Amino acid sequence: MAFPIRTCVICSQEFELKPDKPGFANRCPECSEVEAGDSTPRRPVDQGERRRGNSEMNAARRRAMRDLLYRKDS
Repeated sequence: MAFPIRTCVICSQEFELKPDKPGFANRCPECSEVEAGDSTPRRPVDQGERRRGNSEMNAARRRAMRDLLYRKDS
């Protein structure tokens, strides 16, 4: 079974798309390695920040639903 031939969206090089290829399906292995090595360490979020962020997000959802449900169609 032959693997499909794809063209990289970054460098326009053709490559075979293999099942265990790391990275994106539309990028060649060389361009995918650059992306994988560019990860920045994430800082852990404490419970207070998470709760505060969730409450703000929920308030925005409630406000949007209220505006959609109870707006007057003029």
